[in-house]
Amino acid sequence: MEIQRKVKYEEELDRTFSEVIKTMSGDNELDHCIQCGTCSSSCPMSVYMDYPPRKIIALVKNGFKDEALRSFTIWLCPSCYTCQVRCPAKIKITDVMYALKRLAIQEKVYPSRFSIPVLDREMSKMIAKNGRNSELWVVLKLYLKSRKPLGLLKMAPMGLKLMKTGRMSLKKESIKDKKQLRTLLKALKEEA
Repeated sequence: MEIQRKVKYEEELDRTFSEVIKTMSGDNELDHCIQCGTCSSSCPMSVYMDYPPRKIIALVKNGFKDEALRSFTIWLCPSCYTCQVRCPAKIKITDVMYALKRLAIQEKVYPSRFSIPVLDREMSKMIAKNGRNSELWVVLKLYLKSRKPLGLLKMAPMGLKLMKTGRMSLKKESIKDKKQLRTLLKALKEEA
């Protein structure tokens, strides 16, 4: 039986992590967190999270990069901004969660079968390629790539209703000037 160490030594912490997240989220108030727990008690999803939002902020502030990026919490954030509105220190908690998601995707440390990062990746690819999102095709790729193809059968009745009413189409939507889109995306990559 292998014993797994849960203690982290000082040299294993990433001291630049907090600054990276501050820059990505645009939140310079992160260091002012008083660990009051208002964000955690306000969050409607906190009962499902492995770390409540308060602990995620503490992990970021103290350089626990791996733990924060591998957490399910960042993927369960409903982006309702309740935590952010109620925070007495005016920390942009939702924006911090978005920054953590982006960084987890960049570093490929998200849960492989967890549907939210798969959805984000597939939708981003589709928008970069066509300039628009086609819901049917994103949903198909989501279920196939998150290895839940049987979930498509459950969703089929609703999909058919959406198609009948014209709310969803089999056609892949696209913009006219894809060259301009590629130029814009290339400029954004070079700037980052």
